[in-house]
Amino acid sequence: MSTILIIDDEQSVRDSISMILRYAKHAILTANDAAAGLTTLATDQVDAVLLDIKMPDMDGIEALREIKKTAPDLPVIMISGHGTFETAVEATRIGAFDYLPKPLDRDKLLITLRNALSHRRLADEVKEVRSKEQILGNSPPIKAILATIQRVGPTDARVLITGESGTGKELVAKAIHRASKRANHAFVEVNCAAIPGELIESELFGHERGSFTGATAQRIGKFEQADGGTIFLDEIGDMSLSAQAKVLRALEEGKFERVGGNKLIEVDVRVLAATNKNLQEEIANNHFRDDLFHRLNVIPVVLPPLRERMEDLPVLVQSFIEETCRRNGFAGKKISPQALAELSSMEWKGNVRELRNAIERLVILSPGATIETTDLATLGGSRRSPVDEIIASSSTFADFKDRAEAAFIKHQLDLHNWNISKTAEALEMERSHLYTKLKKYGLEKKGD
Repeated sequence: MSTILIIDDEQSVRDSISMILRYAKHAILTANDAAAGLTTLATDQVDAVLLDIKMPDMDGIEALREIKKTAPDLPVIMISGHGTFETAVEATRIGAFDYLPKPLDRDKLLITLRNALSHRRLADEVKEVRSKEQILGNSPPIKAILATIQRVGPTDARVLITGESGTGKELVAKAIHRASKRANHAFVEVNCAAIPGELIESELFGHERGSFTGATAQRIGKFEQADGGTIFLDEIGDMSLSAQAKVLRALEEGKFERVGGNKLIEVDVRVLAATNKNLQEEIANNHFRDDLFHRLNVIPVVLPPLRERMEDLPVLVQSFIEETCRRNGFAGKKISPQALAELSSMEWKGNVRELRNAIERLVILSPGATIETTDLATLGGSRRSPVDEIIASSSTFADFKDRAEAAFIKHQLDLHNWNISKTAEALEMERSHLYTKLKKYGLEKKGD
């Protein structure tokens, strides 16, 4: 059920439109002037607005401008019995979805509203997809990766993306494709680990009818589907050696044969690949071809695990909270500083993917508008907290206090990318005092 706000100074108009829309199973909110309508928009979730143009005090055009400032994607349908062509053009220019003259035609109203709601849903879906595909973070490793994407994207260079599971290898591949000259062509993804070894060649290169049992029709493979665009070979470390040989040939010649066929098929495809395996070790164990590795590894992109970019955790958490609330129609939620600090102390072995799933669970299960430390119990007790580690390794109370202070200072340093001034300010401590603590506890930035 969609919620429609009707803003009109005539009671009879509000009543007649409400009757039509309630019959069409919509929920209705009404306002008798623009000011009341703007107040309603600030407090209630609305899917579309029917806005009269001629009203006392603030007219519909001015109200439309105010609506578009705060809710640019909200569809607004203008209605008026005194409108002119110039008024309709002006309303459309500002961002009105459509313009309907009074008296309103019932069928025209319902069709226009249906189109407006469909447009809104599509915009929300696009926004959600883009938010999921966005590479979030301001840490030095992420900034370096984003810079590499911008440099490499417009070229046809092959890229090998490596990193632990859950670090976002697919996001990087899609970002490279979007930054390329092939962005308007297909992005075809192949999860090599999910396809049985005996079927991977057919999946990649297609097959001819009758080429093997079950091949009842010709099949077009992923390389052909990606012609003109990009193919992303995810988890390529799990590909069979025989399939690797055919991929190598396709990379070298830009040609291949379907399984069971003898005709060379030529394609123009950019190849991106990813793996969470150490391909050098796989080569040493004769599980991966050295020549294919060098063909793929023209531009290496190494994604850091979340534990090496913990300063990005706050922005990731905030984005995942907003995404989950938007997708489920929840009112906005936030997270307390204490809960965020506790999340920052956890070991995220599943990296960003695990964090996203955890935040979704917290948003859904936390009863209040703010996620508190008590809500983190829903994540399970499998993790041993840093405090537990400190307690277990401390022999005296003084030893525990020193270890706890050192851990807290290091956590703040990591959060502020080892910026001494910002860390001292967060700790409400003089810089000279902080330097003394660093020396006392032997704290040094990793890599220094």
